[in-house]
Amino acid sequence: MALEDLSGLESRQPSDHHKAPYQEWRSPFFEKISKSLRISISTPIGKSVNKESNPMYPNQSHLKGPCATPTLQTRRAMLQNVACGFGSLAFAGMSHATKPLPTNPLAPLSPQIPARAKRIIFLFMQGGPSHVDSFDYKPLLEASHLKKVDIMGYRFNNFRKATKQTMMKPLWEFTRHGQTGQPVSSLFPSVARHVDDLCFLHGMHTEGVAHGPSTLFLHTGSVNNVRPSVGSWISYGLGTENANMPSFVTICPTARMGGPQNYGNAFLPAVHQGTPIGSAEQPVSEAGIKDMVNPLLSPEEQQRRFQLLQGINRIQLANSPSDNAMEANLNAFELAYKMQMTAPELLDLAGESKATRELYGIDEKETDDYGRQCLMARKMAEAGVRYIQVNYSDNDGGNPKWDQHSNMPQHERHAQAVDKPIAGLLTDLKARGLLEDTLVWWGGEFGRTPFSQNNNGRDHNPFGFTVWLAGGGVKHGIRYGATDAYGYQATENKVHMHDLHATLLHLLGLDHERLTFRHAGRDYRLTDVYGNVVKDIIA
Repeated sequence: MALEDLSGLESRQPSDHHKAPYQEWRSPFFEKISKSLRISISTPIGKSVNKESNPMYPNQSHLKGPCATPTLQTRRAMLQNVACGFGSLAFAGMSHATKPLPTNPLAPLSPQIPARAKRIIFLFMQGGPSHVDSFDYKPLLEASHLKKVDIMGYRFNNFRKATKQTMMKPLWEFTRHGQTGQPVSSLFPSVARHVDDLCFLHGMHTEGVAHGPSTLFLHTGSVNNVRPSVGSWISYGLGTENANMPSFVTICPTARMGGPQNYGNAFLPAVHQGTPIGSAEQPVSEAGIKDMVNPLLSPEEQQRRFQLLQGINRIQLANSPSDNAMEANLNAFELAYKMQMTAPELLDLAGESKATRELYGIDEKETDDYGRQCLMARKMAEAGVRYIQVNYSDNDGGNPKWDQHSNMPQHERHAQAVDKPIAGLLTDLKARGLLEDTLVWWGGEFGRTPFSQNNNGRDHNPFGFTVWLAGGGVKHGIRYGATDAYGYQATENKVHMHDLHATLLHLLGLDHERLTFRHAGRDYRLTDVYGNVVKDIIA
């Protein structure tokens, strides 16, 4: 259409289909914008305006100087520039071409390979529990009590030097349990009753010899770089089974030894970051998700405000479709609103039966706190959360809970706090049929040495230690791998932490080599360029 033919547009009336929205916006202010638009688009660049002869420009005698020669602008540009973009906002609201809300990034995704498990519950024992005092029985260590043995040093002044170390026998008696006859010490009498359901990995080894690097490596596969956590990779690969809940939750996480990086998303979309509930050293009975409940507004008013805010966000996103931060915020608001309706029920244990509370050790002084965490984990697993981390941790500036460089008898206090709750979780999952597709993972960032430190303590040991798995497609009642005769170094069927990560992803239906994210010019993955699936433990 030629520019001179546009003069007739002023007399046109909207069709019946568009009459209502058109009339709604025909305010004096909008009329002024409309006139400005007609002036702008109707004049070729560099030509003066004949205000007397052109019907598009009534009463334009006030135009002088530069304004007498308007430049050509599009309607869209004028709407964006006039009155702080109010016209653009109005136009987008009326437009049928406004882009819809983007696909939910937490929507359930199909596994890459056949899955054995749908979710993971990780029971994190911060500080490194002693495998030689709990699940890895070594008769020679017991026979060598207080004897000096040549050990290759790895810390401080003895790194890579042969040193004489004093062996220290287990402080707790080992007995065999279950049909499999798995030896377990008296530290874990309740867990011992479940040995026929457990898969012990005795040949574990990892990176780092200090808590910070090893804890970070356990959670992210890296000792010093900012990388996504295990739970974030799982969220990215599978989404969530429940649109009203996040896919990754961490209960009472520590603020140290990696801190938020342990549940961070790094360069993955922000929606995959873990949702923390409470924090270490805060009683879980007082823990919750911040700002979960708004006591100042009614549910109806909250919903009205939420819908208005999301409507504005959608309009802004439609104008900047490549804005990942805006898209992440929009989806985060959506999830947060849904969680307000769902999460309080999952965090509230008041409705649980007396038998259930007793099963987890709730209301008992030693086990109440971790028992509540384990029961929350079961409820979240039942509700469809993909990855739930249950932390037995603290924010101690010196030694984490299981870190006894001296006074190893403190292990008994920590074991007492978690033993009954963990056994209760296994019992409850099995009774509800959840253990079949829920993988339970127990362990710390490393183990402890078979030799003594400071007379009655043990040092860090990343070269050989034990973790165990249960349910979720792993063989039950087996021992896989082994450490040497003293329990110092992994020697048989060794499993590196990268291998464990690869196996966890495999059981969930994710190929660790194909689960990648493009960042800074390369494809990243949880296992970097390492890792092998431990197929021998898969049922």
